[in-house]
Amino acid sequence: MITPRRRLVIVVRADPVICGHSGEARNLAEVALTRGFDDVRLLTWPIPALQAAGLPLKPLDRLLPYSPGITVERPEAVGDYRVPDGRYQAGLTGRLVELLAEPVPTTCLSMYIVPHASVVMDAVTAARAAGFAPDVHTVVKAVGSDVTNVIRSCLREGRFGAATVLFTTFLANDEVVAVSEYTREEIIASAEQVDAHCGTGFAEQCRRRVTVSYPPIDAGAFLDLDPARVDAALAGRGLEREGYILFLSRVTRAKGVHDLLAAYGRMRCRSQVKLVVVGTGPALEEIQALAKEDDRVVVLTDVDDHEKPLLMRGCAAYALPTKPEPDFVETFGIALAEKMLAGGGPIITTMTGGTLEAVGDTAVIVEPRDVDGLAAAVDRVVLDMSAAERQDLERRARARAMAFDRTAVFDGLFPRRELAAEAH
Repeated sequence: MITPRRRLVIVVRADPVICGHSGEARNLAEVALTRGFDDVRLLTWPIPALQAAGLPLKPLDRLLPYSPGITVERPEAVGDYRVPDGRYQAGLTGRLVELLAEPVPTTCLSMYIVPHASVVMDAVTAARAAGFAPDVHTVVKAVGSDVTNVIRSCLREGRFGAATVLFTTFLANDEVVAVSEYTREEIIASAEQVDAHCGTGFAEQCRRRVTVSYPPIDAGAFLDLDPARVDAALAGRGLEREGYILFLSRVTRAKGVHDLLAAYGRMRCRSQVKLVVVGTGPALEEIQALAKEDDRVVVLTDVDDHEKPLLMRGCAAYALPTKPEPDFVETFGIALAEKMLAGGGPIITTMTGGTLEAVGDTAVIVEPRDVDGLAAAVDRVVLDMSAAERQDLERRARARAMAFDRTAVFDGLFPRRELAAEAH
């Protein structure tokens, strides 16, 4: 057996979960193989556990393969039915301890503070206590729902003990990262609330230590798309180029899909373009029921990663009218950046959370929850916007989104000079 020289372990909700951060993990893993890591592992959850949790999942028979050198591990639960909670987390933690016991310099990246950062820190603590002396560097990346769901729910419900555990786990890592500047500011603001209530000093540490690393995207999967492939994909769905408005995201109220459906009923352009809703999520059945009342609305739940950029490229407009909800705020908008790379019709979105960090001045902006404004914006894009203006938006959007290419993001998150030092 050949002992690896350098290992990267990413603890994450990986494929088949429909989640931007599963894509982040895939992209970072692929780049790691080109940056001196000869053993890259995604430590994640068994598929039956994901299915039981009710998470939106991609078609299992069409998942993209990983490159040789990337191993996806799905440790089984520890214990029996009498210990129903935490068994799978114990499996993840135990497997990571086994990896840390090997004499391999290891970088551990956790996405989601809860529970993945806990897995990493518990494993590191156990490995050190057992005398394994692991050569390990830990990085935690706070993604959107860490703040907009977990931290905010703790503060809203007055559960400051849980918030304290969350911040101590977060800050125990060697490096602490946020997925956007908006997320960073929300972390600091939440820490200030905990400090005010508990007398802790989290906010100052967060201001000093938290950096920003945007989501890494495989730009190559979205650039220079073969026109014949685009046309074939559209024909297979009964669509035509610039013959539809596209919503492609998680189907949930916070993404604004209900507002878009209502706005579509008021659009002047609806006789010229269909509305295509792509995705799955908690609001899917409701949206499917509403779509049955309008034969111009198409709902697709089986689009895979190969087809996604083709549908983006062929649309007349892409709409993501995301809005703040108690349990979710768009902290970046990975689908927006992917659409910017793919080209096609202009993007219509809102200034919710961190969306402007993704689109800058390359999208048409509407107010969240403004159904009439959304209808008017789509009508302007489809019916009134000149070809030159559309091309200008497309060109500038693509240039901006190249900053989110996975290689550039990886090198910012793991600087080469630091990797070289670790290798020696």
